[in-house]
Amino acid sequence: MESSGGDAETPSFGPRVLVVGGGIAGLGAAQRLCRHPAFPRLRVLEATARAGGRIRSERSFGGVVEIGAHWIHGPSQGNPVFQLAAKYGLLGEKELSAENQLMETGGHVGLPSVSYASSGGSVSLELVAEMATLFYSLVDQTREFLHAAEPPVPSVGEYLKKEISQRAARWTEDEGTRKLKLAVLDSFFSLECCVSGAHSMDLVALAPFGEYSVLPGLDCTLPGGYQGLIDGILASLPQDMMVFNKPVKTVHWNGSFQEATSPGETFPVSVECEDGTRFPAHHVVLTVPLGFLKERLDTFFEPPLPTEKAEAIRKVGFGTNNKIFLEFAEPFWEPGCQHIQVVWEDASPLQDAAPAMRDTWFRKLIGFLVLPSFPSAHVLCGFIAGLESEFMETLSDAEVLQALTHVLRRATAPDTVCWGSHTSDLLLHHTRSSAVRLEGG
Repeated sequence: MESSGGDAETPSFGPRVLVVGGGIAGLGAAQRLCRHPAFPRLRVLEATARAGGRIRSERSFGGVVEIGAHWIHGPSQGNPVFQLAAKYGLLGEKELSAENQLMETGGHVGLPSVSYASSGGSVSLELVAEMATLFYSLVDQTREFLHAAEPPVPSVGEYLKKEISQRAARWTEDEGTRKLKLAVLDSFFSLECCVSGAHSMDLVALAPFGEYSVLPGLDCTLPGGYQGLIDGILASLPQDMMVFNKPVKTVHWNGSFQEATSPGETFPVSVECEDGTRFPAHHVVLTVPLGFLKERLDTFFEPPLPTEKAEAIRKVGFGTNNKIFLEFAEPFWEPGCQHIQVVWEDASPLQDAAPAMRDTWFRKLIGFLVLPSFPSAHVLCGFIAGLESEFMETLSDAEVLQALTHVLRRATAPDTVCWGSHTSDLLLHHTRSSAVRLEGG
């Protein structure tokens, strides 16, 4: 079976290796393989016209906007991303300081600067801090079941709700305060769904939850954008190694393939692209997203993968996270504000309500971060995960803008926000399309 593809300039000795996917995983694999003299014939196939995958920094609002990866979590010496960022000169003095690297956060998101009730008015930050301490102490407890012979319940969500229910039964405050405490806890559940990339913590298995290693260091961003990591790795690779605009259709494996330019040489793998081009290889490193594998599993491999491998791909969870960027003519938040939380007062993690998604999808928002890097623009970044996030992708930009404007107007009343000051622009990023900027009212 003949195969087209290959490059006359490629060295004709040593095994031929293909990396499928030009995101950070694929680029990292290529960089590592390039250092090894046994792999001189190496190519990276990327489906799009750019490298980076879910790392995507764009210029907007007069500054850098992270459409994808946002922070370095646990920026310290044990973190390879931190090491790369430091190597490429992408971090400032504060991020590189020993004090920042030694700070212990437990892997948890910091407290909000201000918390609004969905019906209007502020929620006591003391109450929010009390519930955060409870919630994160329980999350820490879930990690203790990593080596348990049998966990008490199947999922992280079930464990958290069981423990919260027991503690809530002992609360002595009035009914309104007890309901507000549960509402605040519900907002932390939504936050944890974003952190875990899951629709519900009931879908996150309890036993292996402790496998995640929490590193020291105060989470930080890259002032010039995460794209600097990609640019640094690309600069270290040979110029002809990347092959762009080559979406892969099928990986033919366990065969004996030939190439006209390499008579007498056979390859066990042939990677077929959507445009009909074939790249023969001795080894293929697949770094495509799990969601892509789930969608294409039945046609992506020929012959099909062994049953146990196919089942592993089908069963591993893969959630959806989205970001929403809102620009305001004037800020309604105080100087120094970093995180705005919205608490839905009728919500509770102990209740399984399932109202119409169209009317409630925005309640899954974890709140808004104030982006600090824009000298002349006032921008909030909202985060949303799960089925609500996927439903949001079906809406028009105008519908998203209208819903979020309504939420903020209602929650911040009767503060200093006036109708005319809200939301002059929206930058909405869908997971499978490009960012769209919308002029709003």
